[in-house]
Amino acid sequence: MKALLIYPKYPPSFWSFKYALSFINKKAALPPLGLATVASILPSSWEKKLIDENVEKTKDKHIKWADIIFISAMIVQRQSTKRLIERLHKYNKFVVAGGPLFTKEYTEFEDIDCFILNEGEITIPMFINDLNANDLKRVYQAEQKPKMQLSPLPSWNLIKSKKYATMCIQVSRGCPYSCDFCDIVILNGKEPRYKSVNQIKQELENIYQLGWRRNVFIVDDNFIGNYEKAKISLNGIIEWMDENKRPFTLSTEVPITLADNEELVKLMKKANFDAVFIGLETPDNDGLLSCGKIQNTKINMIEKVKYLQSNGIEVQAGFIVGFDTDTNKIFDNMIKFIQESGIVTAMVGILHAIPETKLYKRLQNEKRLVNKASGNNTDYTLNFIPKMNVKILMDGYKRIQDTIFKPKYYNKRIKIYLETFKKDKYSNNLPIRIKIGAVVKSVIKIGIFNRGGIYFWELLIWTIVKKPKLLTTAITMSIYGYHFRKVQRHNKKVKNTHL
Repeated sequence: MKALLIYPKYPPSFWSFKYALSFINKKAALPPLGLATVASILPSSWEKKLIDENVEKTKDKHIKWADIIFISAMIVQRQSTKRLIERLHKYNKFVVAGGPLFTKEYTEFEDIDCFILNEGEITIPMFINDLNANDLKRVYQAEQKPKMQLSPLPSWNLIKSKKYATMCIQVSRGCPYSCDFCDIVILNGKEPRYKSVNQIKQELENIYQLGWRRNVFIVDDNFIGNYEKAKISLNGIIEWMDENKRPFTLSTEVPITLADNEELVKLMKKANFDAVFIGLETPDNDGLLSCGKIQNTKINMIEKVKYLQSNGIEVQAGFIVGFDTDTNKIFDNMIKFIQESGIVTAMVGILHAIPETKLYKRLQNEKRLVNKASGNNTDYTLNFIPKMNVKILMDGYKRIQDTIFKPKYYNKRIKIYLETFKKDKYSNNLPIRIKIGAVVKSVIKIGIFNRGGIYFWELLIWTIVKKPKLLTTAITMSIYGYHFRKVQRHNKKVKNTHL
């Protein structure tokens, strides 16, 4: 059996880093971990090819070669997935689909022959058994959550690792929190499940053997969902890193409660973590309570952020406007909070109701749903009727975006961050030729051919004088800012769904 696995293209988005990747000659931020894992679950006797359309195009010869085609996608990839399916349909190939997009919307894809939903460690073997028995069903689902020990090493031999900026692994699935807009609990359950220490070491070794020596992103939605198991995992990572001269810097997603656990912070630094993403959502306490983000209430979030950054862990954060509790003050308060915090990578989006979440069900009962969620974190779309006047919400959201990514304000946050951040002696080393290339391109694209170029030069001079060891970091963040502004302009031009 010849199996072709295809990952559809992303639109330009906040986390795609599309416009930043050209500075370091990379095609995509992350490889498709899900499909690489699916490839390992499929029978070893099958021939397999994996095409990530963010890196290369699916050619006619690839489609003709295959006996069966697998597609995995997220909601943000909906449009490119539909175009891909339309193309595959012309070849009369047997097409199988899975992943978050299809788990939520499989009834809307009539041209797909078979759906393998939920967690593949359980549902793919069900599919293979029926395939061998010539008794296939159209939909394979499973309510139970598999132990992580069933998850195999991803087939990284199928991808072109040099095309990516970051590699990735998964350590755990599940989150104990119940934020009403989030679908993680629906997809992966409330009880965090962790891989064994031996598995984690094998995952790291697997990437090491590719020749990889840069950042590795741990894709867990809540890496510290279970403190004790997270500590066991971290100690295993530390052992492997020490044995291999710390070849990677690590990053992941955590709640703000990390800042309350000094032991975990120290272990993460010892394991060579240099960044975390945290869902801070809103500086408004009523907004936090309304969406079930209890862990963020009754604390000084800026203080927690600066504590982590002073310990050498950059905080990247997500924010949301559009809660029912939001008033006209939220826009200025959001800008003020982001600027004072020194969070450079601040993703602000309009609230989206994702299928099956508590928010979705509530809005459905209130007859306030009007469109599908785009899955794009920072576009100008609405899929429900907000309590706030739509024009006020859209204008306020636009003002937040225009302000926080304007070079004057964005670079001010970089300085606050650099003043707070404690640099580790280990860094995310790119080859010197890539570093030089990135510097030259940043000087040309940001410093010369850019309206806010004066702020770029001012930041560089300030950094050289006050934080010379963090000059590479300052340039990297300037490149990110260039990307964020390009995405913002792109999103404004796209046909948006307003009410």
